Amino acid sequence: MRGMCAAMLTFEAILLGLSTPVMITVEDVPASTALPLGLGLAVLCILTAGMLRRPWGYTVGHLIQVASVALGFLVPAMFFVGGMFALLWVSAFVLGRRIEEDKRRWAEEGPDPV
Repeated sequence: MRGMCAAMLTFEAILLGLSTPVMITVEDVPASTALPLGLGLAVLCILTAGMLRRPWGYTVGHLIQVASVALGFLVPAMFFVGGMFALLWVSAFVLGRRIEEDKRRWAEEGPDPV
């Protein structure tokens, strides 16, 4: 689960970094607002990807998804793009958890008696 979620956060960091110039040049968001939001969230994504060893790292990841969708109030396209990444994050989280549960169950059952 950690690997899949960290990959999503890494890709999202790239997206958020690239959204910063769009906020400034296309949507006329002041640089004093766009830089902390876009680049700040991008850095937070990278830091959080490294903190996923702790359970609260996933909570921060969920909050990043909310913030990335909320950027849609500044750049309307972020409602769609942020929503897509939020969906990918939730998918990685849920599927990763299921895979970990299956691995744990298989380890408890032991090897197949063939």
